[in-house]
Amino acid sequence: MMTKKTISASRASLILFLCRMITALEVPLDPILLKELSQPPTITQQSPKDYIVDPRENIVIQCEAKGKPPPSFSWTRNGTHFDIDKDARVTVKPNSGTLVINIMNGGKAEAYEGVYQCTARNERGAAISNNIVIRPSRSPLWTKEKVEPKHVREGDPLVLHCSPPVGLPPPIIFWMDNSFQRLPQNERVSQGLNGDLYFSNVKPEDTREDYICYARFNHTQTIQQKQPISVKVFSMDSLNETISANLSDTDFYGAKPLTERRPTLLTPVGSTSNKVELRGNVLLLECIAEGLPTPVIRWIKEGGELPINRTFFENFKKTLKIVEVSEADSGKYKCVARNPLGSTHHTITVTVKAAPYWITAPRNLVLSPGEDGTLICRANGNPKPNISWLTNGVPIAIAPEDPSRKVDGDTIIFSDVQERSSAVYQCNASNEYGYLLANAFVNVLAEPPRILTPANKLYQIIANNPALLDCAFFGSPVPEIEWFKGVKGSILHGDLYVFHDNGTLEIPVAQKDSTGTYTCVARNKLGKVQNEVHLEVKDPTMIIKQPEYKIIQKGGQVSFECTIKHDRTLMPTITWLKDNGELPVDERFIIHKDSLAIMNVTDKDDGTYTCVANTTLDSVSASAVLTVVDRPDPPFDLELTDQLERSIQLSWIPGYDNNSPITNFVIEYEDGMREPGVWHYQTEVHGTQTTVQLKLSPYVNYSFRVIAVNEIGRSQPSEASEQYLTKAAKPDENPSGVQGIGSEPDNLVIIWEPLKGFQSNGPGLQYKVSWRQKDVGDEWTSVIVANVSKYIVSGTPTFVPYEIKVQALNDLGYAPEPAEVIGHSGEDLPMVAPGNVQVHIVNSTLAKVHWDPVPLKTVRGHLQGYRIYYWKVQSLSKRRQRHVEKKILTFSGNKTHGMLPGLEPYSSYKLNVRVVNGKGEGPASPDKLFKTPEGVPSSPSFLKISNPTLDSLTLEWGPPTHPNGVLIAYTLKFQPINSTHELGPLIEIRIPANETSLILSNLNYSTRYKFYFYAQTSVGSGSQITEEAVTIMDEGKLAGILPPALGAGKGYSETLFATSPVIHTVHPTFYKVRPVYPRIRNVTASAAETYANISWEYEGPDHVNFYVEYGVAGSKEDWKKEIVNGSRSFFVLKGLTPGTSYKVRVGAEGLSGFVSSEDVFETGPAMASRQVDIATQGWFIGLMCAVALLILILLIVCFIRRNKGGKYPVKEKEDAHADPEIQPMKEDDGTFGEYSDAEDHKPLKKGSRTPSDRTVKKEDSDDSLVDYGEGVNGQFNEDGSFIGQYSGKKEKEPAEGNESSEAPSPVNAMNSFV
Repeated sequence: MMTKKTISASRASLILFLCRMITALEVPLDPILLKELSQPPTITQQSPKDYIVDPRENIVIQCEAKGKPPPSFSWTRNGTHFDIDKDARVTVKPNSGTLVINIMNGGKAEAYEGVYQCTARNERGAAISNNIVIRPSRSPLWTKEKVEPKHVREGDPLVLHCSPPVGLPPPIIFWMDNSFQRLPQNERVSQGLNGDLYFSNVKPEDTREDYICYARFNHTQTIQQKQPISVKVFSMDSLNETISANLSDTDFYGAKPLTERRPTLLTPVGSTSNKVELRGNVLLLECIAEGLPTPVIRWIKEGGELPINRTFFENFKKTLKIVEVSEADSGKYKCVARNPLGSTHHTITVTVKAAPYWITAPRNLVLSPGEDGTLICRANGNPKPNISWLTNGVPIAIAPEDPSRKVDGDTIIFSDVQERSSAVYQCNASNEYGYLLANAFVNVLAEPPRILTPANKLYQIIANNPALLDCAFFGSPVPEIEWFKGVKGSILHGDLYVFHDNGTLEIPVAQKDSTGTYTCVARNKLGKVQNEVHLEVKDPTMIIKQPEYKIIQKGGQVSFECTIKHDRTLMPTITWLKDNGELPVDERFIIHKDSLAIMNVTDKDDGTYTCVANTTLDSVSASAVLTVVDRPDPPFDLELTDQLERSIQLSWIPGYDNNSPITNFVIEYEDGMREPGVWHYQTEVHGTQTTVQLKLSPYVNYSFRVIAVNEIGRSQPSEASEQYLTKAAKPDENPSGVQGIGSEPDNLVIIWEPLKGFQSNGPGLQYKVSWRQKDVGDEWTSVIVANVSKYIVSGTPTFVPYEIKVQALNDLGYAPEPAEVIGHSGEDLPMVAPGNVQVHIVNSTLAKVHWDPVPLKTVRGHLQGYRIYYWKVQSLSKRRQRHVEKKILTFSGNKTHGMLPGLEPYSSYKLNVRVVNGKGEGPASPDKLFKTPEGVPSSPSFLKISNPTLDSLTLEWGPPTHPNGVLIAYTLKFQPINSTHELGPLIEIRIPANETSLILSNLNYSTRYKFYFYAQTSVGSGSQITEEAVTIMDEGKLAGILPPALGAGKGYSETLFATSPVIHTVHPTFYKVRPVYPRIRNVTASAAETYANISWEYEGPDHVNFYVEYGVAGSKEDWKKEIVNGSRSFFVLKGLTPGTSYKVRVGAEGLSGFVSSEDVFETGPAMASRQVDIATQGWFIGLMCAVALLILILLIVCFIRRNKGGKYPVKEKEDAHADPEIQPMKEDDGTFGEYSDAEDHKPLKKGSRTPSDRTVKKEDSDDSLVDYGEGVNGQFNEDGSFIGQYSGKKEKEPAEGNESSEAPSPVNAMNSFV
């Protein structure tokens, strides 16, 4: 029971001491503190345990230590005291324990071999070093031996032994030749770990006389060389030749041929072996096999896997290398050598032993008097090491006793220590493979608290980061630490703070309100001390505008922005980096305050650019990638392979794509035979291809080049490939475009497109031209011509068909049989005229002509069509002959009818018809006479309104320029207009055709009238002419008498009027300007070849938008609609088809779909042209000159009469008086200015639209196309183009008055309304 209690108490005591050991005092590495505190010695530097020295240099054995007071040093050699003073060659470095043995002046290193140990001692203890074994390095020479040449048969194995001398340390072995070149090694020939050179099987090329093994001794920097070894390999062929040369012909003997054999191992021998390796070392296992063919080595571990990341294969897998081996790597490793004939294997049993290694090394222990502590020394190894303790270098068993310590195996327990307990303890862990030695001191101190952190230290940190406030302290016993904030603050505690064992106060997440003064207090039983530190929390530095990813083309410029925000008390610096390094020193890089600019960007500028903003407290960065793109570099290394007669393979290596992927490659070729220096497009392939099969033509000297293309553009062309000349061959194709035409009636011209470039396929390109008359059974006639494109056959019949073919040939033969084409010999003029010419009158301006076609044989050429010549003989209404102007219309193809448009009504015409071929026209048919019926007349040539009085006006007019028939009457319509644009009753008067003037009486005074005047034939009414006029005001009634009573309040009086000679009164009902029934009438169409002029008359509301609808006559297609610009009464339809009948109608928008009746017209046929250009005729030129002279004389006479004739009445009034429109009204009689009753019959002053000479102009609705810029003159020219139904621009005569619509006085001023 007592034993059990003792064990339990002992274990409890150990656990208690271990817990206390955690709080053992650590001595800070403070220089001032370390100088003041006593400390046992500590070894800081020593030489390695196994110390091999260079025998040519001094031996230096290191031993450095520290302690307070500084330690003294002593040495032992081979276990006994080494008296340094007795050996003049041995010295100790000042303030050190390091030995220096001088052997360079006659000394020998071998004399100082041995085991050395250093001891460092002061008043608090002694520390000892490891046992240092001193051995001089050795590099002995090779023993002399006679090296016999090696004679070996081809295919046999061979081992060349190196057997280097034993050195210290072992030498490095390698094989070289006389030229100091390393001998090549491979799977068949390799060097073993022992330095021997192994041949799995020899070959004739292994024959040489300088196989030399070298041994390099690194310590002495020397290389030893073995005698060269000569190797002679006999091949089977040479061996058989030697044997046969020495035997007679009757002998039959020869060396056996090479015999393949399964593998056998050259090393290691046998099937199994053992290997011991120490933990932490490198394990090397080797298997070298012979065999034919050369075996391949494979390694496996039985019952496990080879360790990952620590396994390597060397020497062509003949050596297995495992680094940092441990006990887990023990096991059986099998190497398997295999070739096609079989395999062999060898198993190596690996045992991993271990020299001692630390689990827990003893640590220095600083205690205060009365405290407890422990030293722990734990090590492991295989076999398990023995643990022994020493005190101050003396085994603890024989050391002076200390009641405060107790040894318990690998642990020393200290209790209630005193200052005399200070000492240095050594722990030694050893087994058969080595030992470990560790020094650890126990230092017993009694010290009051000290704070080592400087007073009033300022800490600056960035908000939201941890703040660490130091309070480095020392004291024995270990002081307790407390922290306060502010001068009178309470002790800090809680989750907001972390208190570290070293006295540091941590604020995990410091905020702005964490700023302030903090006080650290350290206290133990020997005293108390405090220190203040200060904390400032700053705003973090931020990059608010970061650089962005940029793609820029080479040669451009780029800019990266970097804008920062920082604490105002910190001064930031911005640094730019490229690929985490400094920016290149280049003036192209321009650094501004918040940006980096790069000018003239190059390929080298590609990379990652980083903006780094630094302050004294923090650093932030942001990066962006710059990608420099450019056209790709040209491809290179062009190679031609698979060279065939008609194809070849081209391959290349792409150039750098300059960060823009290559989309395609363009392949070009050059024909060095025909066009050297000229490159042509061949083909192109996708950007991922680097080979292409190219089709070739015969007899071409090809060179190729490749161009890379990306989104930026095309690369420079690659270097040209080598030239490749294809063989000549017969042509593959015949000329194209073969035709047979005649240039004369008795010849045949054969033409073709000759072959181009390398279509000839060979030299001597010619053409075989063959022809024969079609359908007559003739044989082919052939001729071979040079490389031309035309051949003329003479003496042929006129316009007969021929079969023609043209075949290419060259020096190697003919092209395939060509296709036949049909041609014709030359044409001649047609022989006959068309017969049975008939004319059918369609309307007054259109006729249809019929004829019988001529026999095709009489055409004597290609029928191009028929041509109609027609001309006007006379007008039936004017009864006078005019100049004959022939017009021509050509109708293509074999037509037998055609339309003659643009005829003048009521006229006599003649025409004839001729057939046309490629040569020209045939004879004309007999002239055919026909007449056109009457039509509606044109508008009267003029309308004059003169002699205005209070109640009358005089009208004069001229007959229509184109009566287009017999006039039967004139119609005059007129109506009053008031100042509000209202129209009065419409009055219509019918006038005999022989009248040319009319006096209208009983009109209202001072009233504006609008007149409509037109002529009529038996067909209908012609175009009207309009004009306005104003009667003179009654001055007597202006004195205060108003005009007669207004009818129905509309501003008009119901006054009777008289006309002479005829009068017809309409019921005097007044109305606004809306006709009772709007209507569109007299729709007429005058057509040309591709356009037609559509005109109409309209009655109804003003400001109406018209539209024209048209379509092909007889067709069920929808009407096509064209909008008329403005309120014009004509429109030009364009884009019509020649020779086509159309229907047309006119409508007014906004009138409930109101449209006119339909009219039908036919466009003229194509190819209209003049027969005779009269502008070049002499009689016409003379006539024009006479007309010009007559006009000049008339102008001179008019000018003279104007100067002599004085002023007409209106002019006199204008000169004598001011403008009546601005004269004041007389107060006494209410009249205007100078106007009086005496002047009632004088012409109107300015303001009337009627000119002073009363010449009436045509209404806008009658405007010709010339007035609207269509560029025609109103008639059909000889070429059939349309001119229009109008004869020209409006007649304009000199007029004194302007054309304003204003009235002559302010009282009765009325605007005209059309």
